Amino acid sequence: MSRIPRRKPSNKNKSAYKILSLPQKILLIFGLIVGTISMLPAVIVIFIGMLPTLTVLITDVKNTNKLVIVGGFNLSGVLIYIFNIANNFTVDHAFFLICNIFNLIIMFGSAAIGLIIYCELPNFFVFISKISAQKRLKTIDAKLEKLTEEWGTEVVNKRSEKEN
Repeated sequence: MSRIPRRKPSNKNKSAYKILSLPQKILLIFGLIVGTISMLPAVIVIFIGMLPTLTVLITDVKNTNKLVIVGGFNLSGVLIYIFNIANNFTVDHAFFLICNIFNLIIMFGSAAIGLIIYCELPNFFVFISKISAQKRLKTIDAKLEKLTEEWGTEVVNKRSEKEN
């Protein structure tokens, strides 16, 4: 097989934000500001509702699994109210949704459920594997007792002495 020559990576593409020129950066920032203002009710609900995910993003930067699980559950709790705000797209309705404590409990509680699942799922699998190992051990002990009844204790004891 022939070797495919590989080029060295260029230093130009190390960071994407350096590629944009100043007018492009200004246009991008202007577009984000216009988008935020035009979607303000949804942005308000998303920002307040996704605070637990933002907290995980800031405090535990390297743990992407935790971010994905907590963020996914948090997003599922917030999406209910995003669909609700689509029916009545006003800032007053957005603040009405955010000020209702039960709505916040659902939004933040869904993130809490994600965190509980993240913390307890490994323990659940350890518990299941321990139960499986205990059942396997009981099965092996039952087979060993059956063999001792058939062959006698002398054969089993000689076998265990050879292994030690």
